[in-house]
Amino acid sequence: QVQVVESGGGLVQPGGSLRLSCAASGLTFSSYIVSWYRQAPGQERELVATITSAGGYTNYANSVKGRFTISRDNAENTVYLQMNSLKPEDTAVYYCYARRGSLQPVTYWGQGTQVTVSS
Repeated sequence: QVQVVESGGGLVQPGGSLRLSCAASGLTFSSYIVSWYRQAPGQERELVATITSAGGYTNYANSVKGRFTISRDNAENTVYLQMNSLKPEDTAVYYCYARRGSLQPVTYWGQGTQVTVSS
């Protein structure tokens, strides 16, 4: 059974940091491109960051560039999102998304973890 599980969310003050984890089981995680998405109340889900299967390439939304870092440890089947200099507008539910293949991709979503940035 495939599971993709996020953790590490919580309440943090503006300027603070959090590290989110996305842990996978039941699949060869190292074969998957992994992205973090987020969705704030009343807004559409937006792409935050992406990392390729071997970790050699990363990409970020302009709104988080320079503050967030995506990384992965394929030996641990885990992808991380280090979030620094957090702002209230970063408040959202953060989701992990794993994808393998392009023509008929195999995809998995996690259940999400809440991040709240507030004083």
